[in-house]
Amino acid sequence: MRPMVAARMPETLPEGEAKVRAVREMFDAIAPRYDLVNRVMTFRMDVGWRRRAVGSLALRPGSTVLDLACGTGDLCRELAASGLVPLGIDLSYGMLAAARTRAPLVQGDALHLPLRAAAVDGATCGFALRNLAALGPFLAELARVVRPGGRIALLEVATPPNRVLRWGHRAYFGRVVPVIGGLLSDGAAYRYLPRSVAYLPAPEELRRMVAGAGFADVDRRLLSGGIAQLIVATRAA
Repeated sequence: MRPMVAARMPETLPEGEAKVRAVREMFDAIAPRYDLVNRVMTFRMDVGWRRRAVGSLALRPGSTVLDLACGTGDLCRELAASGLVPLGIDLSYGMLAAARTRAPLVQGDALHLPLRAAAVDGATCGFALRNLAALGPFLAELARVVRPGGRIALLEVATPPNRVLRWGHRAYFGRVVPVIGGLLSDGAAYRYLPRSVAYLPAPEELRRMVAGAGFADVDRRLLSGGIAQLIVATRAA
């Protein structure tokens, strides 16, 4: 196992190139125990969320699916298990080095994909929208590489609509998760992750952005009482 190097996350939320550098360094640091922390802090619910995302693509077996911010390959493995052909791209070399998948993996920026137009049948992205330097250019690039009629499934954290669940989730995500992260991995990184929710647009704004980028039938589904969300859409012709 690679030696762990502590992440140095800024106290204020970074923007632009500073954010790109900070996010890359953070995920390089937490890569060795990333999967372990995910399973513990979500009580393994993340496994079901990824399975549902892949199922929502409703693509034929053999379809090529791009997994953006693929990390250690969780979604790539789920895609392969469903008879799809995954291709993973991630900004962090540390995450790719820790990956457990046979899918082809490429280190790259999701805002500048090394693919021709309409190259893939679908795309997934798991819990990374808030870590991108800019969401609009990402969605435009996604629309460029997914063929007309292709499908996307984007997983992200969410805020539960129920007031009691919202209070409990805020306390857990903001206080307990950083403790778990500090015990098992890197405290600075897992203090930053709850704060990074501030990067996400409001639900209706996110839906409008996806539609405006060239996707139709945009559907937002809440998972596990609203602590996670799944955005599913079809690339317009």
